[in-house]
Amino acid sequence: MQKHISILISPIIVAILSSCALSAESSPTGNEAETLAKITVAAGDFTRIDTPISIDLNSITLDIPAEEIHLFEIKDSQRIEIPVQLETGTPQRLWWILSGTTPSGQSRTFELCKADSAPQSKLTDIVKATKSEKFLDIQVGDDKVMRYHHAIVPVPEDMGKVPEERRPLYDRSGFIHPLWSPKGTVLTDIHPPDHLHHMGLWMPWTHTQFEGKRVDFWNVGDGTGTVRFAKYLSITSGPVYGGFQAEQEHIARKTSKGEQVILNEVWDICVYNVRGEPGKEYWLIDFKSTQRCVADSPLIQEKYRYGGLGFRGAREWKDENAAYLTSEGKTCVDANGTRARWCDTAGAVEGKWEGVTHFSHPQNFQHPEPMRVWPPENHYVFFNFCPSQAGQWEMKPGEDHVFRYRLYVHEGKINVEDAERIWNDYANPPAVTINTK
Repeated sequence: MQKHISILISPIIVAILSSCALSAESSPTGNEAETLAKITVAAGDFTRIDTPISIDLNSITLDIPAEEIHLFEIKDSQRIEIPVQLETGTPQRLWWILSGTTPSGQSRTFELCKADSAPQSKLTDIVKATKSEKFLDIQVGDDKVMRYHHAIVPVPEDMGKVPEERRPLYDRSGFIHPLWSPKGTVLTDIHPPDHLHHMGLWMPWTHTQFEGKRVDFWNVGDGTGTVRFAKYLSITSGPVYGGFQAEQEHIARKTSKGEQVILNEVWDICVYNVRGEPGKEYWLIDFKSTQRCVADSPLIQEKYRYGGLGFRGAREWKDENAAYLTSEGKTCVDANGTRARWCDTAGAVEGKWEGVTHFSHPQNFQHPEPMRVWPPENHYVFFNFCPSQAGQWEMKPGEDHVFRYRLYVHEGKINVEDAERIWNDYANPPAVTINTK
């Protein structure tokens, strides 16, 4: 999998790239374009459909204005301009969507060019990340995909049986809710009465030890730990992807120094500009968490049944109105405590089924990761990739621990063939080669 880090692109650059995001309806001759490099994308052993592609530009010195960078696909001697997005950094990366179907064993050819102006055509929808006073929304075109909360969200006063003096312990920031389906259905839940500490899509640890004392960043009600938003590192919008990088702090409340930040975490969220066909629409989201112990002593992760990336499904997803399916064919009856490459969580709202398939990247610790899957007697949908199920481990000061996941938010019940295709795009991406002029 190509490494992806969302980098803040200035509003000027975003506007320039967005204005160059032309639909494939035009077929410019490109005679005025100077070719900088030829790029080949090979599907390999798997069929690809609307696959995100990126390549580093380390071999090319882009000492030209951003508005003069263009990508053309070569088809039957025609040059069709493709929407692209430049990710700044070292090295710079170029992103685009390998649109349509590319059968296994086939390749597609592109030319990276310098051109004075873009051909006249229609603009594509862009992925927009919009920050308000309390949260940040990401949407594709006019349709919302997710909301990230940087402001503290208090627990509702009428939820749960919690003593008044302990209620503020459940106030949280640094989580995603709602996660919307392409139809606009809310697929997550926060502060449910049975588990007030569940927060949509979130990533705390549970049974840990710091300096010999138990710290629970997950359940929060015992007052030993919590997680808070700290600051944004970047917010990105564009024709290929949009997202953000947010820094979060995992705080132990009762150390020898009082409240202390134990882990510094960066969330890197990327929503791609893909949505499937009418009736089979979907979102594709990459989630990366980079965690570093910033205390003087290590954080010990005890063996435990849950902790890490957690997902609480919509409150309507209950009993026969909900379902799980793992890459190994297991369901809520037998999936808990097993390992899998992916797990689908799904349910129906007003009779319409939709779901979220969670993919674990092959580079993740303990991959294929153990999972916490609620059995039927828990009624509702909760899912968690949990490396701590496999045994105790340690987060040493100064060491980075990186966890990568992909979410496939889909209409209808899961199609295993689609899930495996998404998995192969994630775990075995197309081979991309670049030849400079």
